[in-house]
Amino acid sequence: MRSPLMRRLGLTTVLALLLAVFGLAPSASAADPGPAELTFTTDTATTTPGGTVNLSMTLTNNKTYDIWFVYQTIDPTWLTTQRPDLKYSVTGCSLATATGSSACSGTGPANLGTNYGAPVPPAQSRTVTLTIQIAADSGCNGNIGFYSYFYAEFSDSTNTSGGPVHTPETRILCS
Repeated sequence: MRSPLMRRLGLTTVLALLLAVFGLAPSASAADPGPAELTFTTDTATTTPGGTVNLSMTLTNNKTYDIWFVYQTIDPTWLTTQRPDLKYSVTGCSLATATGSSACSGTGPANLGTNYGAPVPPAQSRTVTLTIQIAADSGCNGNIGFYSYFYAEFSDSTNTSGGPVHTPETRILCS
């Protein structure tokens, strides 16, 4: 005697196969960006002790509503913290918008979100650039990198969060 469980399992399999063949099965959209994206770039892949690196963070609003609020943290990666001879500090901050550029504040690891000049309209981006000064007495042959988490609230009362998002690493070369 056949088991009723096997009969149901066979029926479910046949139904799933028919849905897939006729294109009615739900599909995942891998290229669909999130409501807000945070991306990073640096102006150089290498520097020497005494040099600077500009770390740019671009927040893009992919939603049809304004971003009203952004909270973002930035911290050194674990490997960066394991090299106590690597010395650096954040010495500057600027915000680039569609209408120009201005200075910003809050360059520590805490809330960088206020620097994005919210609200951010739909389909627009804001770029915050941090200037990282490598100390003249810094060690070399190591990498400096950061990771970030962010949270954004939209004018339709929804929110999104993301992270960790990793920055490109900058190699500190001996001169």
